[in-house]
Order: sequence, then structure tokens, then C-alpha cells
Amino acid sequence: MATLSSVMRLPSPMFRLAVVLLLCAGCASAPTRPSSPAVLTAQRTVVASQGLTDATLRFEAQVTSPGEGVVERADYELVADGQVVKTGTAKLDVALTPGEPTDLSFEERAPYVKNEDDLARLSAQGGTLLLALRGTLVVRSGDQEQTIPFAASRAARVPRLPTVVVEELDGARYSDEEVQLNLRLGVRNPNPFPLRLEGLTWTASVAGKTLDSGTLAQADTVDASATGVYPVELAVTKDTWGPEVKALISKGLLPYGVTGEVTGPLLRVPYSLTGKVKLNVSR
Repeated sequence: MATLSSVMRLPSPMFRLAVVLLLCAGCASAPTRPSSPAVLTAQRTVVASQGLTDATLRFEAQVTSPGEGVVERADYELVADGQVVKTGTAKLDVALTPGEPTDLSFEERAPYVKNEDDLARLSAQGGTLLLALRGTLVVRSGDQEQTIPFAASRAARVPRLPTVVVEELDGARYSDEEVQLNLRLGVRNPNPFPLRLEGLTWTASVAGKTLDSGTLAQADTVDASATGVYPVELAVTKDTWGPEVKALISKGLLPYGVTGEVTGPLLRVPYSLTGKVKLNVSR
């Protein structure tokens, strides 16, 4: 008959060793987080380019890792004036050199103006608005994956609406019944970036009577902080103004008016200009 001691016999030393080895093997195969993860050692956002309605931001950073690895991608949001205007993923595939800072960068372009009303609001507000890129960098080392949060912003001047002015106007009197007006309309761009135009419409009048109309500056661009100048020639004669033109010209001073609008992407700015032009005698 078996005794209690024989039933409760302990496992052999070889069996116990095998169990320990199996447990250790299982621990070695499970992924572990790196004891010293990669870190973000520098970051900044740069306004690479800006337009009236959109901007291109470039995120520049340095990542330092104690071991080999690859910064695979950046999952990001582009933020303008506190609002997320675009989200996306930038593929990077930047290899990390152990112990040394590694540079990386990516760019994204997005609109920061929603519509004409939003553009008018920003223009009236003036000052600057904050543009930012934020998100996470995904770093892979072997079977280990790490995410590094990032966020960097840059202030940019708010977009401002252009203004239309009379840059120059002179009137040459060729006879008692003929005057030639040379008008130069100016579109002033107050922004530190070029301004794209779709057109500048105009309707010109003298002493309350319309003389002519047209469209200028179609598909044109005004340089940053510059004025685009567009000439208009007007003839004041019996045919264009009326039979009383002689009495009008004899006064030597002609009241004029120019109205219209300047248009572009999300841009529609009406204008109205009035004044008087002194007539010169043509030689």
C-alpha cells in the first residue's frame, strides 16, 4: 500500500529546470519598452510662405535616441487662430543615429480664412494670429514603437484687405470741346506677401455723367507691400459727355468719380473715389 510520502513526491530537479527555462523564454519573446526612449531635443514651426487666404507651415525638429531607430511619420494638426483647419500624416522615415541629435522636418499648406466675411474680420482686427503644428512623432526601434508629442507655433501678420486709390490724374485740354483725362488707379497691398488679383472693375464719370467702364488687373499679382498701378484714358467730348461739353470745359475744373471693386480669391472690395481735376492747356 502506497504511503502519503510517496504520493506527494516532489518533481525532479530536471523537471524544475525545464519549467524555469520555458518561463524565461516566454519573457524574452514579449516586447518591452525601451529603458531610455528617444526624446525631442528641439522643435519650431516656420511660416514658409503666406498668402491672403492660406499659409504653408514647416515643422523642424531634432530627435535624440540612445539606440538605433527610425522616425516613421508625424500625425499632426494644423491650427490657425485657435481652430484646427487641417489634419494629416507626413511620412518621414528618418533614421536615428544613436546618441546624436537627428534633424527632421515636414511642410503642410492649409487655408486660414474661411470666407469673405472671415477675411474682412481679420483685416479689421489687425495684429497677428497664431499658426501652429501639433501632434505626435512615431518612432520605431525593432518591434518597439514610441510616440513623442510635439507642438510649436509661430505668429504671423493677419491678412489685410487692399485699398484702391487715385495714384495720378491729369487733364489735358486740346480744344474748347475736347479734354483727355489720364487716370492711374492704384491697388495698394498692405501685406508682407504678394496679392493675387482676379480683376479691378471701374466706371468713370465726369460731372455726374458716365463716360466709360472696364476691367483691369485680370489675373495679376501685386508685390508685397507695393502698389499695382493701372492706367485709364478718358475722352471728354460731345460724343462721350454731351452737347454742353464746351460750357463744362470752360470752367477749367472737372469734377470726377470712379467706382468699382477689386476681386481675388475670397476677396471682393468695393471702392468709390471722387475729386476734381484742373485742366492743363495741351501744347
